[in-house]
This record gives sequence, structure tokens and C-alpha cells, in this order.
Amino acid sequence: MEFGERLRDLREEKNLTRHVLASKLNVSYSTVSKYETNIRFPDKETLVALADFFDVSLDYLLCRSNIRDTADKTLSKCKEQFLVSSSRNSYSTNEDLSPEAIEEIEKFKEFLQHKYRKK
Repeated sequence: MEFGERLRDLREEKNLTRHVLASKLNVSYSTVSKYETNIRFPDKETLVALADFFDVSLDYLLCRSNIRDTADKTLSKCKEQFLVSSSRNSYSTNEDLSPEAIEEIEKFKEFLQHKYRKK
């Protein structure tokens, strides 16, 4: 998947037209169209605005990850799950975890691997 397709998918998920998204970003309709067809690439400020607007990570927006959540969201979810688990004094094994909890752990693991990978 390329950036343009990801942007189009996010826009369509919110049922927005290109005109409406262009207005929110203070760019022209044709600029959004060029982003979505990979003819043009947004500058840094526009990328951040897009990620904030769609509430996704920059890595997700740029197709570097399939994890939508921002780092803050991911950490918050993990912290919440840890606190709930700790408050019950349950140090569960994977068999005791719901599929959703296991998925969150895997997402957090992927996030940490991406964050701390060797360059």
C-alpha cells in the first residue's frame, strides 16, 4: 500500500470528500487529489496535520506500520491493561488473556521493536 491509497482510505472511512479534506488542511482540491494519486507528497507540517486529523500515527499514515494508534494511545492502553491486571493481583499466562489483550500485547511489542530497532 502506498501513501495515497492510505490517505484515500482514511478519508473515505470518515465519509469526507476531497473538497472537505482540502478545506480542513487549507489546501486545494487538486492538492488532495495529487496526494491520493501519489503525484505529490505533503510537507512535514501537512503530514502531522493529517495524522492528527485522522488520529493515526505517522508510521501508519506513511505505510510503515499497520498499527493505527499513536504512541501515546498505545502506551495508554497498555498502562490501563496493566493497572487492571495488577489491581486484580493476576499475573496471567497467555491462556488466561482474552484475544483482544493478546492482540494489544503484540501491537505494543511491534511498537517497541520499531522504536528501538538498530539503525
